[in-house]
Amino acid sequence: MHATELILIRHGPTEWGPGRRLQGRADIPLSAPGREAVRHWRLPAEVDTYTWLSSPLVRATETARLLGGSPAVDDRLIEADWGEWEGRTLDDLRREMPDELAANEAHGIDFRPPGGESPRQVQDRVMSLLAELAARGTPTVAITHKGVIRAVYALAVGWHMTSKPPDRLQDEAMHRFLLAPDGAPAVDQLNIPLIP
Repeated sequence: MHATELILIRHGPTEWGPGRRLQGRADIPLSAPGREAVRHWRLPAEVDTYTWLSSPLVRATETARLLGGSPAVDDRLIEADWGEWEGRTLDDLRREMPDELAANEAHGIDFRPPGGESPRQVQDRVMSLLAELAARGTPTVAITHKGVIRAVYALAVGWHMTSKPPDRLQDEAMHRFLLAPDGAPAVDQLNIPLIP
């Protein structure tokens, strides 16, 4: 059975990252230190021949270009929508509404911010892309977001997000998945360092 390689990479650091603000659909660019960090990332030589995709958000397209890619933009790679909580931090929300947030988090993959999107909804939109990539059969690099990478990872390992993930997904790393002919992802290798 032929499997298609998919490498997922989270965009570089932004101004909102250090404060752990929920970025969601806010079109926050890379910070100056973030750009400098991405300039030092190194990808394996073979990915030069891969198809490149990117989320439409500038922090992802800019990361792709700094890595030497010329990505096609695919809206299905956009970050999860944090709705009314965008720009906030989970720590602040836990202080302000501890019971409400805890009850929502207990839903795991169906956790949904007010006016936002659940991880299951992210999976639903990404699955059509995974199926298309598998049908094409060409190895692909996609620059995307933490919420999307976690959603694909959850599909691959059957994680329902009601407990800690079996693996910790690191930033500044590649996560390589193999797609079955129907697009179903399987983990090949996680946390491949981008910094030599």
